[in-house]
Amino acid sequence: MQFIGHNMTCTGSQNAGISHYVSLPQIIVCGDQSSGKSSVLEAISGVSFPVRSNLCTRFPTELVLRKSSHVGVRVSIVPHPSRNESEQRSLGTFRETLDSFENLPVLIDKAKGVMGISTHGKAFSNDLLRVEVAGPDRPHLTIVDLPGLIHSETKQQSAADVQLVQDVVQSYMKEPRSIILAVVSAKNDFANQIVLRLARGADESGRRTMGVITKPDVLTPGSETEKMFVSLAKNQEVEFRLGWHVLKNMDTEQVRGSLADRDAQERNFFSQGVWEFMPPMLLGIDGLRERLSKLLLSQIATELPSLIEEIKIQVDEASEQIKRLGDARETLQQQRAYLFQISQSFQSTVKAAVDGTYNSHFFGDVHAESGFPKRLRAVVQNLSEEFAKKISREGHRRQICSPRDPKAVKAESQISLTRTEYIERIEKILKRTRGRELPGTFNPMIVCDLFMEQCALWRGITHEHIEEVARAVKRFIELTTGHIADNATSTVLMREVFQPKLDQLDKRRLQKTWNYSSHTPKRIRNERREKEVMRSIQRFFTSLELEPRSPTLEEVNIQELSKSIIQSTEPDMGKFASAEGLDCMLAYYKVALERFIDDIADQAIERELVAPLSDMLSPITVFEMEPDMVTCIAGETKEYRSLREQLGKKLDILGKGLETCKRFVGIRGIGLVAESKHVSEGNASQKVVQSTTAMTIDEPNEITLQPPQTPPDYATEIQLTPIESPAHDCNPLTLQEDSTNAHRESSS
Repeated sequence: MQFIGHNMTCTGSQNAGISHYVSLPQIIVCGDQSSGKSSVLEAISGVSFPVRSNLCTRFPTELVLRKSSHVGVRVSIVPHPSRNESEQRSLGTFRETLDSFENLPVLIDKAKGVMGISTHGKAFSNDLLRVEVAGPDRPHLTIVDLPGLIHSETKQQSAADVQLVQDVVQSYMKEPRSIILAVVSAKNDFANQIVLRLARGADESGRRTMGVITKPDVLTPGSETEKMFVSLAKNQEVEFRLGWHVLKNMDTEQVRGSLADRDAQERNFFSQGVWEFMPPMLLGIDGLRERLSKLLLSQIATELPSLIEEIKIQVDEASEQIKRLGDARETLQQQRAYLFQISQSFQSTVKAAVDGTYNSHFFGDVHAESGFPKRLRAVVQNLSEEFAKKISREGHRRQICSPRDPKAVKAESQISLTRTEYIERIEKILKRTRGRELPGTFNPMIVCDLFMEQCALWRGITHEHIEEVARAVKRFIELTTGHIADNATSTVLMREVFQPKLDQLDKRRLQKTWNYSSHTPKRIRNERREKEVMRSIQRFFTSLELEPRSPTLEEVNIQELSKSIIQSTEPDMGKFASAEGLDCMLAYYKVALERFIDDIADQAIERELVAPLSDMLSPITVFEMEPDMVTCIAGETKEYRSLREQLGKKLDILGKGLETCKRFVGIRGIGLVAESKHVSEGNASQKVVQSTTAMTIDEPNEITLQPPQTPPDYATEIQLTPIESPAHDCNPLTLQEDSTNAHRESSS
């Protein structure tokens, strides 16, 4: 069990560098400076580290332990991403191998020098030192030891060092798949130790944190301080879901003995005093090794499905980036071929956007706001509808209102007036523009003047609309080129190809003339005359009702009624002509506006802005490009060649990591005991439960990994049946190959 779990995290993934891209399940050891972290690491691993009272951890150290019949140590440096390319190459070449553990402290000191850490120079580094240890008595475990947290600056440790260490520790703590081992020294009040505050900040629920108490031998037996730390060990003071553990390490001031002596002293210490009554599983290094191995396996089993999904997402993103970069293009032929590919992608994307067929993943989810600018047809249609509403509502200069509501205007630029006021205004204009026309008629040119005055607001509203559509078109082109080409190529394409053509379209649409239609106002005139007659009849009968003896309908004097109607409806020739001119203009305006809205949508938008898009970058355009222009657009910089190489390496690492993870999804892949050899095809509902992970065999050869229903309690030992290591010998320095062989043997 432990063998399989370890190999997934180390040899199959971390050793390949996948931890640079995704968060892997791991155990991190954190604590204040001189809290005994390195002694804890030494006790767990059984490997001697340079642990002295005047020294502290200066960099993150990843300790990879493997059980093997061969003994070996390999030390390497994983450069931090903040290092420049030259430094990364230099640090990455550091690889040292040992056949025994005696010289490991010397090798670690050598690595410190390579990182630039010295007594008088750099104090700390955020590079990772990886120590891979194999041996017959090693547990299968991966642990990261982090620099100790510093309370305040000193002569040897600056304020920058204090902040650097805290940043490094927090960056590891915040990884959601990390198990935090918070080391607390009994020498100091635990409430004042920084590690507990940072651990709680990174893991508020305490779900993935275990506390470790060191140096319990400094506590005075029977003292209040001892009682407080015993209460802490019982998870009563600071509660963590994974509980607490207590270790008694060797005193760094005394002569160092063997690890066997250390373990014997620890067992003797915990067999007396208050510790004698504590649960044995919470005391000593043997119990801690067992708890950590099970915790790591449980974390791996729980996180494996989400880890696989995260790796797949990273693979898709890297593949998309490489696709945008295209193949290497050093020659003119390669560059033109790259542009041909881009032009084809551009045309197909534009056609889909213009037609409104948003099937490509480029358009994104229908509910995502970020994808809406890519849906060009929807954007244009919506803008055109808004334009039609706005120009109908706010496009006329003068708004004819009812006398009861004289200020019912839609916009500040509009003028409100009644129909009578409007006629009076036109009458004044008629007097100044009279020609040879007869009384009661008007100069036809007055309709043109009135119309031009009434539609004066069209230009501003229309210009604003077209500009908005043009911006939407430009934004769509930017998003499209950014999708089909790398950043450098898309930038040059916009500058050298698309922007000049957009400028040409802008000039063409500004030069376009708009023609308007005419319409007869006869229907409007008749309706108005009919209303006037009806009002005259109503006034006539109302006056009869006011007389003392009102006549019946039969007694109405038709001659008097006719005279009343004629007198009330006989127009003033000047007002009549003005009213006729107003009606003509309003009728003409209504039809002209409808035609104008259609013309803008069809002529200015579709024909001038949308239709030419696909031809902006066609294969013919690429074929006719001058060689200098092709190189200018598709030529590749050194940075992009390097990026392609990095992406290729990333894809390779992610691919291997994904294969490793998938290999351990099955029962044997996560190292659980599964007696499934005799499962018949008819028995399709068996369940195999081990550790904290449940897996159901729904069908023969089809296994589903499920997270535990209830996490194990910190005070309850998890009952597991570990799988013994394979009997075959393996070379500890060929971890990846060994992992593969182990899997094959377990499957056979």
